[in-house]
Amino acid sequence: MLHATARGSGVDCISRSFAPKCGVAEDPVCGSGHCHIVPYWTERLGKDNIVAYQASRRGGTLYCCLEAGRVKMAGKASLYSIADVQVKV
Repeated sequence: MLHATARGSGVDCISRSFAPKCGVAEDPVCGSGHCHIVPYWTERLGKDNIVAYQASRRGGTLYCCLEAGRVKMAGKASLYSIADVQVKV
């Protein structure tokens, strides 16, 4: 997966996420990608809370916080899948 990011205008950062080898041309709003992007920008901007915008066709805003080495995110979401995981012992 490739994450591209830059300083934002009106937000702290913008990004795009691509994973063509996984069959995903572009992830519309990549939460897992922001687990890498958020620490990068919090360090450079010197703040623990940032607003990120993923500039895909659908696009989306993420409200992010780096707290004790963990990234917390909030924003609107779209249901992608529902599944049950069964473990055989």
